[in-house]
Amino acid sequence: MKVIFHEDALKDIQSFDKALKQHFAGHVEKLSKMPPRRHMKFGLPFHVENVTRQARLIYNERGDSLYIIRCFGTHKEYERWYNSFE
Repeated sequence: MKVIFHEDALKDIQSFDKALKQHFAGHVEKLSKMPPRRHMKFGLPFHVENVTRQARLIYNERGDSLYIIRCFGTHKEYERWYNSFE
């Protein structure tokens, strides 16, 4: 599966430390081979993957492509973004 990063996701990842970047790289590789289907609530058209206990990866699938939309290093950042859709 082809992986495409949105510019916001690239900015997010650049701000992370080396260890967290490695966690995200591992999860992106895993998702590209066999993506789980955990949808976000409230009918949002995205999927979410827990990278660590706090970090989250937001993505979407279209055909044979995986679009990484956002990456969050802390749950607080993720919650702020998530609550903006309510």
